[in-house]
Amino acid sequence: MPLPDGAAGNTLPPLSLYIHVPWCVKKCPYCDFNSHALTGDIPENSYLNAIMDDLAGDLALVQGRPIQTVFIGGGTPSLMSPDFYNTLFERLRAHLLFSDDAEITLEANPGTVEQARFNGFRSAGINRLSIGIQSFNPKRLIALGRIHDDTAAHRAIEAARDAGFDNFNLDLMHGLPGQTPAEAIDDLAAALAWNPPHLSWYQLTLEPNTEFYSRPPKLPDDDHLWEIYRQGADYLHQQGFTDYEVSAWSRPGMASRHNLNYWMFGDYLALGAGAHGKVTFGNGDIRRFWKTRQPEAYLNRIGSRTAGSQLVEPDERPLEFLMNALRLTSGVSENLFTERTGLPLSTVAVKLEELRKENMLEPGRIQTTELGQRYLNSLLERFL
Repeated sequence: MPLPDGAAGNTLPPLSLYIHVPWCVKKCPYCDFNSHALTGDIPENSYLNAIMDDLAGDLALVQGRPIQTVFIGGGTPSLMSPDFYNTLFERLRAHLLFSDDAEITLEANPGTVEQARFNGFRSAGINRLSIGIQSFNPKRLIALGRIHDDTAAHRAIEAARDAGFDNFNLDLMHGLPGQTPAEAIDDLAAALAWNPPHLSWYQLTLEPNTEFYSRPPKLPDDDHLWEIYRQGADYLHQQGFTDYEVSAWSRPGMASRHNLNYWMFGDYLALGAGAHGKVTFGNGDIRRFWKTRQPEAYLNRIGSRTAGSQLVEPDERPLEFLMNALRLTSGVSENLFTERTGLPLSTVAVKLEELRKENMLEPGRIQTTELGQRYLNSLLERFL
C-alpha cells in the first residue's frame, strides 16, 4: 500500500509501532531496559486504557499511514494475558490502519508461558514470537539470573511451535561468564535443533545502571571473545544462516522486518511506559519522542504521556542514519540516504570516498567491507 507523499515529492518512510510492557518476574542483572519486577498483579485494564489514551495523543502524527510492523517488547510482554492482547489489537485497529501482511512480534520468556497462552496470543493476531532463551546451559542461566532452566526453554519453543508459530526468533547471548567456544557452539546447536527461521546472537556487555555493571562478573578476554564469535559465525554460516545485521541471523527471506525498519532509518510510533518513537513529517522535519518512564507515573498521568520530544537537526541526521544503516551487512543504497534524511548525498560524499580508499566501505553503496564492520565504531567516529 503506498504511503502519503511528503514535502518536495519525497515519500515518507515505512511506519512501525513499538509497544512497551514494563513488568517482569525478576530483573536480570545484565538488563538495562525499562523493566520492573512485579510486586503484585499486573494492572492489565489500567495499562490498556493508558496505552489507548497515549495513542489518542499521537494519532495526528501518523494519520492515514499504515502500520507495517509491530513489536511488543519489555520487560516480559508474555506476562500479559491473551485477553489483554485481543482487546488491545481490537482497539488499535479501530484507530490505526494496519497493512494486510503486518508483522506482529511479541517477546516471550520461558517460565511465563504455557500452551494455552501461546494459542491465545496467536488468536489475538500476533504472528511472530521472539523467545528470550539466552543460553541452554544450566550453569550459565544461573549466572545470568534467568528464572528458567534449559528444560523450560525447550518446552517454551515446543509450545510456540505447537501453537502454529512458524515465524519465531530465539534470543541467545555469547561471551558469558566462564563460557568457552565449545559451549557457545553447543548453545547454537541446541537452538538450531528447533529449526528457527531467525536468531539474535549477541555478546553480553556490561551496561551502566545494571547489577553486572556495579558488580561485574569475570567475562572472557578479547581473544576468547573473538574466538567464540569466529567459531559461532562459521557454524551458523555452515547451517545456512546469514548475518544480515551485526547480531541478527536468519534463514533466507526471514529477516525481522521490524528491525530492518529501524536499521533503514524508518519511522516508528511508540506506546507504553518508557517507549521511544521517531516520526518524519511532510515538511521534512524528523522528531523523536519518549514516553513517561515509570509504570506508576505512566498509568496515573493525566493528559499526554509524552515526556519529551526533540527535533533531529539536519547536522545530526548523517550520523544517526549511518549508525543504523551500517549495522546491515549488505548496507543500503546511496539513494536511501537522501530519502530518509532529506539531505543530499554530497553532505557525506567526501567522507564516504575517504573510507572507500581505506577499504572500509564498498564502492557505490553505503556498506562496510569486512574490515569496516570489524572497526565499525571507529568508522562512525569519522562522522561526528
